[in-house]
Amino acid sequence: MARTPRQQGERVPEPAAAVLTRLEPRPPEVRRPAPSEDGQSRVSELRVSGHLMTLDSGLFCVFQAPGSPAPDAASGLPGVRITLPPGASGRPEAISISTFREDGWLDGTAALVRVANGPAQVLVTIYQSPRQGPEAAPRLQVLRLSGGAVAPAVAQPGAPAAAAVAPAEPEIVAHVQRTGDVGGMLGDWIGTRGSRSWIEGFAIRPRGGLAPEDVEYQAVLGRGWLSPWVEGGKFCGSRGMALPLLGVKVRLKGAAAREWECSYEATFTDGSKAGPVSGDETCEAESLASMEAFRIELRRRATPLAPEPAPAAAKPTRPARATGRGAKPGGGR
Repeated sequence: MARTPRQQGERVPEPAAAVLTRLEPRPPEVRRPAPSEDGQSRVSELRVSGHLMTLDSGLFCVFQAPGSPAPDAASGLPGVRITLPPGASGRPEAISISTFREDGWLDGTAALVRVANGPAQVLVTIYQSPRQGPEAAPRLQVLRLSGGAVAPAVAQPGAPAAAAVAPAEPEIVAHVQRTGDVGGMLGDWIGTRGSRSWIEGFAIRPRGGLAPEDVEYQAVLGRGWLSPWVEGGKFCGSRGMALPLLGVKVRLKGAAAREWECSYEATFTDGSKAGPVSGDETCEAESLASMEAFRIELRRRATPLAPEPAPAAAKPTRPARATGRGAKPGGGR
């Protein structure tokens, strides 16, 4: 009769589960990338930060602000990508993103974001090498190119009294850092001088003899860098993105430019002041500090400018008459 292992005094192995329950807990082991043959790691850790940006309906331009750190020539870092976020907030039917590079990297260029049914979110991801600190992260700016309208003035809790009081139908609306939308009339200071709270965007809708389409304006984004022209009544800049404007440029169009004149001035967060300057001139600080307040004045000219003469129509040229006589058949005259 064959003897079983227990009869032979041998130990029967316990189930694996029982063995595992008796193992001492150990801290998770951190495995480092194995060095390659040349002694360098094949995997490098990066400093990555992600941000969800909420946008209203419209067309937006996202770009790196002037003065942002230049990327490393070898690694291309720091780099920025703009994509749809995962999950329910990623709505391809409501938002489209177009970049100059097919892989989505900004690479010193810009991205166009079109929101058909806002608000919607995009994911902005910044990649840096471990040696690059937070101060080396690219600074982004967002401009609304179309689809914006003048929003009603909103008094935010804790806002200064001068900024919280706005007329019922303001001619100028500006979005101020940590304050919100404030409004006023042409000739008023928009924003608070000396507050060091910058302006992120604005819109102008003149009345009293002028129509919104009679005026257009730009925002100063950097040295010699301006936003596209924005027609009166539409918003120029951003809201709630902590992206300051560095100055302003305004001009009148058509018959309004002959009957009215425009001037404007501004103060900046470094305490400097610029202007008044005439219409179609840039109002900005020498230091390119952020703009904290501005004032725009429109005055009817004492003597309207004469319209530019229409170019003279070119007179039709008459063909020259032939003076010679043709030869008769047979060589006779």
